Amino acid sequence: MTGVPEPSSSRTDPSTAFVEYLDFFRAETRRKCSGLDEQALNTSLVASGWTLPDLVEHLVHMERRWFVWGFLGEDVADPRADRDAEGRWITDRPIDVLLDALDEGGRRTRSIIETHQLTALARTGGLFAAGDDTPTLLAIAMHVSQEYARHLGHIDIVREQLDGLVGDD
Repeated sequence: MTGVPEPSSSRTDPSTAFVEYLDFFRAETRRKCSGLDEQALNTSLVASGWTLPDLVEHLVHMERRWFVWGFLGEDVADPRADRDAEGRWITDRPIDVLLDALDEGGRRTRSIIETHQLTALARTGGLFAAGDDTPTLLAIAMHVSQEYARHLGHIDIVREQLDGLVGDD
């Protein structure tokens, strides 16, 4: 896929749009985090101290937290393993492993979105406790999409600062 998926009058299924946008965000994350040496990957350019691998680890866990643990209510081992005790993003995994995990999570997300109605409510037992006002799959897909878009902007800025790669380069 090249470029941001554009709205199309021929596309009437919002589920398809969410899947395409999320696929795009993951592909752009892979593209923007590839081709850097270890020093660049492990350089933090932000006051909070995160590196590109730390951010990708966060994306892996964020997507799984919302769709698998949140929407499906499935038990997820250490759903917040992307954070240390102070809440900072962390990882000890190499970028290629993280990007593959991002793609693997994306395949699971695609399956969830394609097999459920966007109006379906999240189950309890995972992220949401019994009695919680649970969100719809639509609300979760919107949240995850905006989180990807925001963090992809962060990746764009860091990559530009690291080696000058900008925009669609």
